[in-house]
Amino acid sequence: MSLIEKLGLRALHCLDPEQAHDLSIRALAMGLVPLPGAPVTSDRLRSELAGLSLPNPVGLAAGYDKNARAVAPLMRAGFGFVELGAATPRPQPGNPKPRLFRLPPDRAIINRFGFNNDGAQAIAARLAARPKGIPVGLNIGANKDSTDRAADFAEVTRIAGSSADFLTVNVSSPNTEKLRDLQGAEALAALLDGVMTARDALPRRVPVFIKIAPDLDDAALSDIAAVARNARIDAIIATNTTLSRDGLSDPHRSESGGLSGAPLFQRSTTILARLHRETGGGIPLIGVGGIGSAQQAWDKLRAGASAIQLYSALIYEGFSLATRIAEELDARLARERLTLSELTGSGAGDWL
Repeated sequence: MSLIEKLGLRALHCLDPEQAHDLSIRALAMGLVPLPGAPVTSDRLRSELAGLSLPNPVGLAAGYDKNARAVAPLMRAGFGFVELGAATPRPQPGNPKPRLFRLPPDRAIINRFGFNNDGAQAIAARLAARPKGIPVGLNIGANKDSTDRAADFAEVTRIAGSSADFLTVNVSSPNTEKLRDLQGAEALAALLDGVMTARDALPRRVPVFIKIAPDLDDAALSDIAAVARNARIDAIIATNTTLSRDGLSDPHRSESGGLSGAPLFQRSTTILARLHRETGGGIPLIGVGGIGSAQQAWDKLRAGASAIQLYSALIYEGFSLATRIAEELDARLARERLTLSELTGSGAGDWL
């Protein structure tokens, strides 16, 4: 991490967390943040994921740039792919503030944003105007006051699907009441049927992913894997934030919302490995949750991921973390004479 990045992070951490978040988006959009430009890549790092060409397997998770206000800069921030959103059919303000909390001793974050966003139309327009480059996807959700939340996912697909390189069905956020109920087998199958019907009506085929919670038992994981296979889902992202507060020390640990960051790593990686077992490697998995180093990225890949995503660690480590992880992964793959595909799932048993 450069001195400029260290000083910038220190300054941001003097502000209210949500103010700092918004300021970082504005600084990116204005070109005030030093960025590497092209992502680190090599024959070892390049891969295909659900038909998407990734220069490296290190992605940005949804939730940072909810409204696609800094798409072009994020495409130059060293990531192999970027996910924006979540977008809902209609704009909504989200939950009351404060709703974002740093837990520095735990290297963690708690948020209860509640899908605050500008709405699918505005976000789709910004996505459509982005430059060519790495794949950019959109996380999709439902309005809080919707009378048919399953239909909302199909509606966002119709509105914004053509503007994205992939869509992620987010039924795992803990911050919209009863949203996680849509992870049940029957409800999820019906929801995905609507999304796939809307996707198939788009001018081109857009891969559809689903993002699951880390607070699932083996039976629920088995159901989700079966539904995903039947719906021909292109990839599963494991996992979203957790409701658990095990082992936290920061005074903010009692705040409601989803916990992300370092404390999530063990739980989310275990879910990832179990999902790899359930799918038999037949559906690509994206590992997210608590990754803050190249070693942890390596562990996610060994547990079953074909690619990984970062978010919370960037608040403590800066955007350069993506490049550092990609460089270290490349060097280790070369050293151990492995390909990414050989690495994926090679250590899943260690987490079961």
